[in-house]
Amino acid sequence: MSRTIPAGLGSPVHTISEQVANAGRGSYDPARLQLLALSMSRPMLSLRLVIRPVAILAAMLTMIAMPALAAPVAAQGDPMTVATARIVQAEQDVRAVDQGLDAQLDDDARQDLRDKAQGAQDATTQAVNALTEQLALVNARITGLGAVTPGEVEAPELRAQRKSLNALRSTLDAAIKRGRLAGVEAGQLIDEIDRSKAEQFSQKLSSKVPSPLSPSFWKVVLDQTPRDLRRVALFLQQGHEQIARQWRGGIPWHAMLGFALAVILLGPVRLGAHRLAQRRLIAEAPPSRVRRSANTFWRVAVGTLCPLMAAFVFVQGLRWSGLLPERWTGLLDGFVFASGVAGFTAAVTGAILMRSQPSWRIAPIDDETANRLRPLSWLLTLMTFTTAMVASFEGAIGSSRSAVIATQAVEALLHLMLIAATLVVLGRLRAARAEREDSTSAGVSAGLSVVTLLAWIAVAVAGLALAIGYIWFSWFVAVMIGWTVLLGSALYLMLVAADDIATSVFVRDSKVGVTLTRALGVRGSMVDQFGLALSGILRLVLVLVALGVLLRPFGASGDPGAIFDQLALFTDGIKVGNVWISPGAILRGLAVLFIGLGLVRVFMRWLEHRYLPATDLDGSGRNSVSLVARYIGIALAVIWALASLGIGVERIALLLSALSVGIGFGLQAITQNFVSGLILLAERPIKIGDLIRVGTDEGDVKRISVRSTEIELADHSTLIVPNSELITKSVLNKTLAGPLGRIQIQFSVPIEEDADAVRAIVLDCFAAEAAVLADPAPKAFIDSIVDGRIHFNCFAHVDSPRAAYGTRSAVLFALLAALRARGIEIGTLPQKMELVRHGGTAAPPAPPTPSRPGPDEAKMN
Repeated sequence: MSRTIPAGLGSPVHTISEQVANAGRGSYDPARLQLLALSMSRPMLSLRLVIRPVAILAAMLTMIAMPALAAPVAAQGDPMTVATARIVQAEQDVRAVDQGLDAQLDDDARQDLRDKAQGAQDATTQAVNALTEQLALVNARITGLGAVTPGEVEAPELRAQRKSLNALRSTLDAAIKRGRLAGVEAGQLIDEIDRSKAEQFSQKLSSKVPSPLSPSFWKVVLDQTPRDLRRVALFLQQGHEQIARQWRGGIPWHAMLGFALAVILLGPVRLGAHRLAQRRLIAEAPPSRVRRSANTFWRVAVGTLCPLMAAFVFVQGLRWSGLLPERWTGLLDGFVFASGVAGFTAAVTGAILMRSQPSWRIAPIDDETANRLRPLSWLLTLMTFTTAMVASFEGAIGSSRSAVIATQAVEALLHLMLIAATLVVLGRLRAARAEREDSTSAGVSAGLSVVTLLAWIAVAVAGLALAIGYIWFSWFVAVMIGWTVLLGSALYLMLVAADDIATSVFVRDSKVGVTLTRALGVRGSMVDQFGLALSGILRLVLVLVALGVLLRPFGASGDPGAIFDQLALFTDGIKVGNVWISPGAILRGLAVLFIGLGLVRVFMRWLEHRYLPATDLDGSGRNSVSLVARYIGIALAVIWALASLGIGVERIALLLSALSVGIGFGLQAITQNFVSGLILLAERPIKIGDLIRVGTDEGDVKRISVRSTEIELADHSTLIVPNSELITKSVLNKTLAGPLGRIQIQFSVPIEEDADAVRAIVLDCFAAEAAVLADPAPKAFIDSIVDGRIHFNCFAHVDSPRAAYGTRSAVLFALLAALRARGIEIGTLPQKMELVRHGGTAAPPAPPTPSRPGPDEAKMN
């Protein structure tokens, strides 16, 4: 891109508002106003060629055509003044950044330029938004004037108002275009800075020096050693002279007081804060997970802030006393930074392990592991502090490049040794627990094994790179592993704390939940769902922030997508149509796909085990939501992976439309079952747990997928029915309308028996059975009187169709015993009787007595 901005555009654009104000006073410069309007509405390159003749022509036309601009302009003066001033400042910042990039820059200067360009881009965005609002108001006023009626002479006042509003609209539109142009240039500068940082990072990774195992490497170091030693001696001599000079002038009370305060902060204050927090939590906090999370968060905060404040107070005391020269400023600042990082390392690892207080430990770590890993965590803290201090010291004295490389080689070796020792300890602990490890920790152990294997591979690669001369790459991998462990530990603590706080505060039984349910009428399940959703959002934000923090200290961009952009630098690939196909692009697509599927899996685990159980949905509703969410997530992951390859959604839609004919013919049955499954999940005529009958088979619905439905039959076998069968054919659902089941008992007694007494016996038998419901109440009816017998038809209800058969059997046992005890004869429906005439001609048979069975009942004839 061209990073040159014409000088004409750098003129104070706030003169637009001045011209506007002058117009209200009748003293405006129309040529200047129109020139500014034209200059802001044209691209910068064309301005260099046409601004002068256009400006002259515009001045002549404006003096003739613009009589008044006072009323509408005065109303819009202040917002436009602020917006145009922002655009002017943004353009100046863009030019400054553009000029700064022409010089040789270090990382800090490059980051400052990027921040300045980002600020300019944000300022132009705000200015454009403000001017757009003003433009909308002007357009509304122009619309209110309406169009000029052909053939009619418009009043002079309206004509003047229309001209002034059109001029103001042109001015605002030009300012908006100018702001957008400045924003685009700022964005291009940001991209250029990011690319330069990425290129520099890649160059560092690929830089190679002689192997530390070869004499040539140490020969260069030894050649530069005398000069480096003189630099160290000079640096120390300057500090000694400054201390001696200030000490002769009196006792450095500031330094002594700073040292005393640092000791107090590191000792009594830090330990007292830990004890005070635990006592308050035990006395006031409820016995829940929040207590442990709050204690852990407090330990990390105190363990980080106390060393940082102690170092700052000590260094500030030295500065106020004037004991150290100005050249030591960088080293002192590095000491403060190293103290804070070391304190953070010790606090996080201590909060994870909790060796001395296992009851407050929130990580799933046993005491043996905590005791074995704690010494290694102190070594990590020491190495973190030493690494930061060595870097500050080398920068302060101006060490030679060979000394810096040798120091990085030693640091890389020490880090790799510490990592290898940690992996060995973890391997021995895992082997010792292998025999007593239960099945619940198998998944965790498998995941830990994969992480351990990757760590060993990284250590091996870094060690090999160190041996052959890729010092910076080896140092980067070693430090990256330690930084990842540290940041991952801190992220784990924050994730647990966020989940504990969100799910403990927003729960139906908490004070907040009770207040919401009673005061606002919010359902308890909604409070639980909000807490879980808030927990998921907070943890997602924490993961994204941690990912940016993980990448930023090593020169990479904070954007996670920058890693995938680096893969494309290794190979160019080939272009198929408008899509580049290369090994890097394929690996990137696969990585994005695996990441997407992993995120879908994590989301589904949270949805099925945390969120859906907190809703009021039944099992079938949860299954429907889970299936739809899973397939949507998989589809989004695939689309994301294809998009990373440069295949847009429109190309995917075109491909699907081309395959639709083949899908319609070749996969017709599968497509039909898939669509039927979606209909079942949406309309839910059949749910999980329903008792249905398909043809001659009857059983419980156990699972509904997008292709088929599984039904468990009475003999515990599984019937798999395609979903299209359940949509296109008749299905009897005995639990769709309601969960109740009905039993029916039919029998007959002689007409001489007392019908009321028989009915009372039947109702007593129903009442004696616990499974029979009192509401709806049992009923006993006389169905008919045929051939000297009274036919009874009796009904009762149970809580489930599955209980009808057993309950009916129990009632029949009791009824038979009661009727026989009273001497009442029980009969069934009348038998068919066929009359045969003499001569072999058969009379027509008598029709059977009709019965009226119910849909969800068990009958006896």
